[in-house]
Amino acid sequence: MFEQALAEAAARAERRIVSALGDAQGPVADAMRYAVTGGKGLRSFLVFESARLHGVAADDAAAPAAAIEAMHSYSLVHDDLPCMDDDDLRRGQPTVHRKWDEATAVLAGDALQTLAFQLVAETPCPPEAACALIASLAQAAGVRGMVGGQAMDIAAETAAAPLSLAQITALQTGKTGALFEWAALAGPRMAGAQTRALQAYARDLGLAFQIADDILDIEGDAATVGKATGKDANAGKATFVSHLGLDGAKQRARDLVQSACDALSVYGAEGETLRQAAAFVIARNS
Repeated sequence: MFEQALAEAAARAERRIVSALGDAQGPVADAMRYAVTGGKGLRSFLVFESARLHGVAADDAAAPAAAIEAMHSYSLVHDDLPCMDDDDLRRGQPTVHRKWDEATAVLAGDALQTLAFQLVAETPCPPEAACALIASLAQAAGVRGMVGGQAMDIAAETAAAPLSLAQITALQTGKTGALFEWAALAGPRMAGAQTRALQAYARDLGLAFQIADDILDIEGDAATVGKATGKDANAGKATFVSHLGLDGAKQRARDLVQSACDALSVYGAEGETLRQAAAFVIARNS
């Protein structure tokens, strides 16, 4: 059930992005299309699934689902740049700045970010709900969310002392968790419903996802993961694994998945696909 829903969400979001780009030509447009291919689609899945739980049609959820994937792809293009994480591989393919050049990568990322706001503005829902989606996406992606988390991550590389576990948690809540949370809350926001249960679910899911990434950096290989591994350990960077140990990090991830699933109790059996998604984030190998 989950794997099919994930694949359909990824494909549908990608089609919507490509459709929005239309006949745009040139290296920037080509790089944008390249950047949105090959992802897992977990964020778009959360939009579609949270919409389904609140009676919102999949057709109506397609725009915000595409928006969050465009925003996420922009962040990856910029994160991979030499001035940031300096990576050569993403999703098993050359990073955008390696396939084209740095200027094209910067512009493609910029354009994907603005495309995300165009897409979310096209969401067919009441004006107040649309405004809430737009404003919350800006906050999730900005200095109080993803960008703020990334800034903390960069600063940590030259800090006098490694980050504490609490600081890493705060960093990842912004860098990784903010977009997960926005995606999971898109459905209830469109429907004008309460968001507490899915907010708790998404926060635990985001942290579990990042812990799994830290574990993959130790145990994974680049060919399977689709990006360089061992970078954090080689740089002496503080991570969930460095603080908790490998076994401790795995247990913490399992505890977060259980907590995330517990938060879904209000949805009963209807929340089963989201429970499967929570299990997936710590069982994946890429």
